[in-house]
Amino acid sequence: MKTFPQPLPAKEEQYYLQKFKEGDFQARNILVEHNLRLVAHIVKKYQGSEEDAEDLISIGTIGLIKAVSTFDSEKGSRLATYAARCVENELLMFFRARKKTARETSYYEPIGTDKEGNEIHLLDIIESDERDAFTQISLKSDSKRLYELLDTVLSPREQKVLIMRYGLYNGNEYTQREIAEQLGISRSYISRIEKNALGKLREYF
Repeated sequence: MKTFPQPLPAKEEQYYLQKFKEGDFQARNILVEHNLRLVAHIVKKYQGSEEDAEDLISIGTIGLIKAVSTFDSEKGSRLATYAARCVENELLMFFRARKKTARETSYYEPIGTDKEGNEIHLLDIIESDERDAFTQISLKSDSKRLYELLDTVLSPREQKVLIMRYGLYNGNEYTQREIAEQLGISRSYISRIEKNALGKLREYF
């Protein structure tokens, strides 16, 4: 496995975070480069998988880039702590996608023949009253992913607005006006928060 630069001292890290916040994308690249050891460390947990370590590092680096791009130092945590979660999420998302693909492929594998000699697939015998099996499986997977992302990519206020707006966690659904009244801010501001939060979730999906 490649050797990567040492992590930056806290003061230097803060300096480059501020530079990136001011629009310096070279600063972002430096932050990413000096946190690649973290990606390699997390990838070691998956060495028993069939995937090549270099490929996993590439995937983990995507999570690292997202972490650097969305990190908010005002929340009090270190970049490495936040980045570790993002890298882990990116890798888990990759493995889930691979599992899903393998599972979907198995649905199409023949499991026998009918009386007329036609092949029968597992998908043929899974019945659903409301949706086809694939839709249900995808919906369940996406719902689980959504709840995981709420805690990792959204601010507390964005989480609260989406939870109230869409009745997440089996709660009640509220209009933007009702949420605005409860939180003591304007409806247009609620609309912007909702739009930004959905944009973040859409990017990760």
